[in-house]
Amino acid sequence: MSEEIVIRHSLPVRARPEVLYRLALEPRRRLKWDRHFVQAEYAQEGQKLAQNAIVNFRFARSLLGLRFQAKYGQLQPSQRGGWESVRHVGPLEKLTQAWNFKPMPGGTEVTLTVTARVRYRWVRAQVERVLNNMVVSTLIELQRQVDAPGAQLVEDLGREAAEKQKAERKAAKKKRK
Repeated sequence: MSEEIVIRHSLPVRARPEVLYRLALEPRRRLKWDRHFVQAEYAQEGQKLAQNAIVNFRFARSLLGLRFQAKYGQLQPSQRGGWESVRHVGPLEKLTQAWNFKPMPGGTEVTLTVTARVRYRWVRAQVERVLNNMVVSTLIELQRQVDAPGAQLVEDLGREAAEKQKAERKAAKKKRK
């Protein structure tokens, strides 16, 4: 008897919905920042992000290294998108992931919803805990990915300002002598 698990979390991210849409749903881009996947590629060569496109995914070893195929659906560029597994994924009959991107002042509210149908009741609590951790950490990693260039820029500007102050102090010290 299968049981359904639905996990939904939202997080504000300082980026445009178009950028987040591509980062979250394009397999090659997702692979670069999401530590939960070690493989994410289209099933057929030359395929693009489109309705009913098939993608091969492989989870990291921390998620048992499970391999599965997923089919994209509900794609509305810069607003929403998602995929669902074609066949079962380990102890799950079905696994779906849905992303919603809601523009707001200063960024976008990103909502990630994961729905899983567990094949065995005795494993439900463990799977729910793992999926919840996965959803939260995925949203945080997405936010870090977007903030990384900005954080680097702020760090570089701070370093330049410190060097400039240091040079001014040396110049003022020389002037006094």
